[in-house]
Amino acid sequence: MQKKYIFIIIIIAFGAVVWAWMFFQKKSSLPANVENQPISQVDYLCDGGKTINAKYYKGPEAPTVQPGEMPTPTGSVEIFLSDGRQLSLAQTISGSGIRYATSNEAIIFWSKGNSAFIMENDMQTYSSCVAVALDPGNLPQVYASSTLGFSIRYPLGYTIDTSYVYQELGPGKDINGVKFIIPVEMATGTNLSGFDTGISVETIPNSVDCNASLFLDLGNSGAPAETIDNDVQYSVATSTGAGAGNFYEETVWAIRDTNPCVAVRYFIHSTNIDNYPEGAVKEFNHQALIDQFDAVRKSLVLSP
Repeated sequence: MQKKYIFIIIIIAFGAVVWAWMFFQKKSSLPANVENQPISQVDYLCDGGKTINAKYYKGPEAPTVQPGEMPTPTGSVEIFLSDGRQLSLAQTISGSGIRYATSNEAIIFWSKGNSAFIMENDMQTYSSCVAVALDPGNLPQVYASSTLGFSIRYPLGYTIDTSYVYQELGPGKDINGVKFIIPVEMATGTNLSGFDTGISVETIPNSVDCNASLFLDLGNSGAPAETIDNDVQYSVATSTGAGAGNFYEETVWAIRDTNPCVAVRYFIHSTNIDNYPEGAVKEFNHQALIDQFDAVRKSLVLSP
């Protein structure tokens, strides 16, 4: 009987050894640092052309606290600064936004929504930082404004009109924004106008219901359409016009539930190709232009 128990113990021990070997073999086959991968990674563009690349990490489960006490944060951030420094900061208690700091509080990184800043010895060294979308591959240029509260990517060669005002709705209904105009070379040899065709980001303050009809005179065209694109809820409307051999096409993508109301406008100005001698110009690629404007629109990042 004693031998039987010894045999059973040996079998159990052998099984435990095999299980442990298989467990550690499986764990060792996982990618390095798999248990400490960042939960998000954000690029920020700051005043003075400075940049921050931030990798946010989730910490272990916070210890249980008594009722009325604030839980101790356990997350961390790794930041790569444009001055060449790389810093790892622990998350600290914050009344607003997410705060990270060194143990002596000499360096503080504060992020809130899509904005951030860095304090060093009570001085703001990286200020008015705005989150920037990753380049999808064809939008290397970045415009960011903490004052206007957005960043956006755009192709090479586009020109920026920061004093742009949309005035087609009549007196007293001007809409301010920033316009990105296509390169003249993009329209050369075609019936597309390279002087005013472009994409703009516009805002209307104190908007109760942000929708495309605030940005376009739709006349009898009906109500704007509702759509979700790239996880963003839009009110979308299109208007066309013609005169003296010119065609005008506008499409407005108003971002729902924003206040000020934010919208992206596509403005396409072309001419009647039938007015040219045969072979003098070619029809511009309308779909390719829309695809490019779509990519620019999807790179828009709004800040608080």
